[in-house]
Amino acid sequence: MIDLTVIFKLAAVGIIITIVCQVLKKSDRDDVATVVSIVGLVIALTVAVTMIGDLFEKVQEIFGVF
Repeated sequence: MIDLTVIFKLAAVGIIITIVCQVLKKSDRDDVATVVSIVGLVIALTVAVTMIGDLFEKVQEIFGVF
């Protein structure tokens, strides 16, 4: 079963990154807003890749592979 707290944490990170980017763009700091967007994407992808790795481990345990 997927843990719903991880989904809520990813949503919270997305909302916070969006707000920070909008504030930075309104203050003419587009370069910093781009960096913040990339950092948010890296954080989200890291969490997603970790979850996919855990999924593969559970599938291996269930089917007795390796």
